[in-house]
Amino acid sequence: MLSIKDLLEGYRIREFSPVEVTKEYLQRAKRAESLNAFIEITEETAMYQAEIAEARWSMGQAGKLEGIPLSYKDNIYVKGIPATSGSIIDRQFVPTENAPVIQDLQNEGAVMIGKTNMHEFAFGITNNNPFYGPARNPWNLDYISGGSSGGSAVSVAANLSAASIGTDTGGSIRIPASCCGLIGLKPTHGLINNSGTTLISWSLDHIGPIAKNTTDLAFVMEAMTDTSYSCDNTSLKGWRIGVPSNYFTERMEPKIEEVYRNTLNKLEKLGALLIEVEIPHVEEASSITFSLAVAEAGYVHKEKIARHLEKYGEDVKAVMESSSSIRAIDYISALRRKELITADFNRLFNEIDMIVTPTLPALPKPIGEEVVQISGEPEHLFNCLIRYTSYFNLTGHPAISIPAGLTDEKLPVGVQFVGGRLSEQRLISAAAAFEKHYLEDFFDMREEQTLNFQKT
Repeated sequence: MLSIKDLLEGYRIREFSPVEVTKEYLQRAKRAESLNAFIEITEETAMYQAEIAEARWSMGQAGKLEGIPLSYKDNIYVKGIPATSGSIIDRQFVPTENAPVIQDLQNEGAVMIGKTNMHEFAFGITNNNPFYGPARNPWNLDYISGGSSGGSAVSVAANLSAASIGTDTGGSIRIPASCCGLIGLKPTHGLINNSGTTLISWSLDHIGPIAKNTTDLAFVMEAMTDTSYSCDNTSLKGWRIGVPSNYFTERMEPKIEEVYRNTLNKLEKLGALLIEVEIPHVEEASSITFSLAVAEAGYVHKEKIARHLEKYGEDVKAVMESSSSIRAIDYISALRRKELITADFNRLFNEIDMIVTPTLPALPKPIGEEVVQISGEPEHLFNCLIRYTSYFNLTGHPAISIPAGLTDEKLPVGVQFVGGRLSEQRLISAAAAFEKHYLEDFFDMREEQTLNFQKT
């Protein structure tokens, strides 16, 4: 399948056109109904935008993503298109304006293939949606895609869109990216304007891209931030990579640990120096993150809770009901602790260039399975899968999940690179170096998986 770079080059030399490519993506999206990646395929809008893109190419006015088919998570507002946020409560909600990120992408010529399936109101990690059904993992249709941006990841992994835009409150870009074998970036908090979305938490929510490879990710980031990102790095010589001595190397499934240790060895072979670091205050971070998310979600949803509480799915309803129990003093204390933890964590980057952790402690699980066993101890799947990701929502630091291995059962395993504030270029460079040396075989297997699915 063609990358974003290949598509743009093909348009430039008129090997094919945005209209032809968009038609092909729409056809694939409609044929892939069993994956349930989309809440709505926006065919009329896509063809209209593709025709504009074709005209702009012919006039020499092409934008950074002119004619590139993207998908958008359904809590991100697109003017005139319903934004259900995966809930029946907002089924009739039609935004009258584009979210700033959508406007930026449209200005650069992106074509919208559709709005993607998601965990209801983004408050979950399985994407097992009670109203629209689960978005299914293309590697195994009986397994979760991860959430809450699960449909976004599925649409990219199955080549139903060239890339997708998701949101991330506690891991909701990186979790599905890891589950589906993709690159997912949660940028520095505030780098990309998160207004024009149905938020969970303004303190924790991030908007970011999911893509097949680092070059595609860089193209999308350039369109979103008006900043150039290079993927030319082939070495990590002299890089100081922090390896956590606590928390992020504890309580994980054996296959995850095996892939993680192999990744560290590979990074050393690329010239990196591994340095053991202790991550500060990590044991208290999850409770602080949860307090902020639930309190702010309760405020965002206060009118819906008052009018439509019984219409929420059971898991999200329980969260909304609990939001009123968080006291003002606890919320303010959580905000204060957030500032202190962020400052302490940020000091680590005086001594290191980035930190490497597993993205998830466990592999993707069958749809409907809500408890995971690690070393014989049960843990709720939600708590498990956000364990290594949510800390960086609290601190707001950029984090990228990249594929690093595949189990014998053909389930992807991701690792997470975390950098200092506004170090997106550094993270993309590191991911690009790892990709160039170690991911070619993985990408071939992912491509084969996509082709096999499309034949069925």
